[in-house]
Amino acid sequence: MNRPTFPEIYMHMAFELAKRSTCRRLQVGTVISSVDYRRILAVGYNGNATGLDNVCDREEPGNCGCLHSEENATINCVERRDTPKIVLVTHLPCVQCAKRLINLGGVQKIYYAREYRSSDSLEIFKKVGIEIEHLPVSGK
Repeated sequence: MNRPTFPEIYMHMAFELAKRSTCRRLQVGTVISSVDYRRILAVGYNGNATGLDNVCDREEPGNCGCLHSEENATINCVERRDTPKIVLVTHLPCVQCAKRLINLGGVQKIYYAREYRSSDSLEIFKKVGIEIEHLPVSGK
């Protein structure tokens, strides 16, 4: 029997969440979990703010105006800063989302499935001691 790991299961969930994204360029999903994987603490996907049109504000890559999935997940997470957390993201976080995840507090590890156009966040995570792992599961 080939049982999927919890990181694989939650990464697949992140890809399902990404399907709700309204961004025309890149659909991204995020799951924030407890470190024992028994609770999902928050989810997010990229898109415009609630109540605004479900479209990008601009065509410029990296500046479409959408909230990033990690940003929405951190907004949705009501756990205390000192609660240990695991983050699973369909794509490597950008630098700004790396900083948001750091400020969320308690993030011990980040899994990502696909590369992003910039890998600058890897150095930022390393600098603050957050483990990061490439988990190449396929999104459907």
